[in-house]
Amino acid sequence: MSTGMRLTQQEVDPIGGVAAAPLVVVGSALAVAVAVSVTVAQWGEVSAPVIALLGVALVAGAGIVASASALPGRNPFTADRLWVTVSLAVGGAIAEFIATIGADRTGYEDYGPFVVGALILAVAPYCTWLSLLVAGGIATAVLVILEIGSADPSLPRVTAASLVLVDAVTVLAFAAAAAGYSAAIVRETLAWQRQANAAALERDAGLRAGIARSVQQGRVSVLGREVLPFLAHVMNADRLTVADADRARELAEALRRALKAGLESTWLDDLAASVSAVRGIVVTVDDPGGVAARLRSDQRPALTALVSWLSAGDRARAIRLAVSSVDGTDRIVLESESGAAPPTRRELDRFVAVGRSVGLRGDVASTRENMRVEFRYDA
Repeated sequence: MSTGMRLTQQEVDPIGGVAAAPLVVVGSALAVAVAVSVTVAQWGEVSAPVIALLGVALVAGAGIVASASALPGRNPFTADRLWVTVSLAVGGAIAEFIATIGADRTGYEDYGPFVVGALILAVAPYCTWLSLLVAGGIATAVLVILEIGSADPSLPRVTAASLVLVDAVTVLAFAAAAAGYSAAIVRETLAWQRQANAAALERDAGLRAGIARSVQQGRVSVLGREVLPFLAHVMNADRLTVADADRARELAEALRRALKAGLESTWLDDLAASVSAVRGIVVTVDDPGGVAARLRSDQRPALTALVSWLSAGDRARAIRLAVSSVDGTDRIVLESESGAAPPTRRELDRFVAVGRSVGLRGDVASTRENMRVEFRYDA
């Protein structure tokens, strides 16, 4: 549960987070439409038209902040964006109360509770369930205080209490629904990922073993073709020459390089070897410092997905990955030679958007012949 409290749908399922962005726009548009329609419907009760219009403007601002913050290009959706959205929506509700104070005969037609709750529900895929509940609770407290302070003294106590209850239940119902959705989707996604990871690890173990055996056998066979004849020559020679000594040093150095390459290989080297073996295209890695090993476990799938996708469908004829570290910032530059069906800029931007959701800052540059994607992350 402690892990689920800190996770959002966007973090556990970045692609799902990207796909949920249009729903935020729909929820924001609905909130603005309700604010406008209610304001028009109760215009006869408005005592301060400028403040009433300000309330609608604040709700529109909340919708714009929520919609813009959920765009793939602005990933990740941070907690402060939730608070800005809710604060603007609550500000709109406060403006509505002020604009109709003393003239609001029933109070049931106030749009504040619905608008605040709808916006909290709209951003549920990008927030933790705990932050959604806290935001809903604080907003409910503010709206209840406003309702109590602006209640008509002539109303019966039962009626006044029912107004407070309606406002509280409206916001809390939306917040509870948002929190329930966030908690459930994170829990289900994590459970699915655990199952998928277990199967992937089992398959990957076999694949890695096969790659390791093939690489090892390849090195052994190459060395065997070089070393064994040389040893046979030495064994049958009457004396060793300077050329024999030089050849022995060359073979020893070749063996040392082969062993060193095996020890210093990273997960990115394994990925390149796997993709090259399965897809039949050349994937090279230039990572002399082993910087790729510092990439977090939640960041590696984004790069893995991009490399795997580029290597399929004749999108690339060759892929090169260059990894470096400058002033505390690690960089991974992926360059590919375009194939018969090169990717579009829009397709690459989707992978960059997924990378941003896990802390990889990315840029794309593409031409007809080549494509370049650069990811940056703090070491």
